[in-house]
Amino acid sequence: MEKVIATEAAQCLIKRLQEQHGKLIFVHSEGCCDGTSPICMTEGDFYLGSQDKQIGEVMGVPYYMHSSNFSYWQHLQIIIDVIDGIGNSFSLESAEDKSFIIRSSKLESSNI
Repeated sequence: MEKVIATEAAQCLIKRLQEQHGKLIFVHSEGCCDGTSPICMTEGDFYLGSQDKQIGEVMGVPYYMHSSNFSYWQHLQIIIDVIDGIGNSFSLESAEDKSFIIRSSKLESSNI
C-alpha cells in the first residue's frame, strides 16, 4: 500500500498543474493559517530543510513532511483530494479556484 495517493479529481488537477508549471512538489503543511493541507509548489520555489523528508510520491510529484509530524501520520495513508474554493493561497491550485485537501485511511502495515 502506497503512503501517498490521489483521487481521480486530484490527479486531473495535478496533471493540469504539471502541464502549466513543470516539475512540482507537495509540502505537508501543519501551519497555523490553513491547518493540515498539502501545499503544491513548483520545484525549487520552496526551501526544504534538513528535517523535511520525502514520504511518498504521486504522479511523479514528491510529497514532503517535516520529521516532527511523521509520528502522527506514520500509520495513515495520505489521500490527496481536491475541492472547489480557495483554501491555501500559497498553493498553485488556488489560481484554479481549487484546494487540495488531505483525507486519510489506516495503513495495513507501516513500511516507511
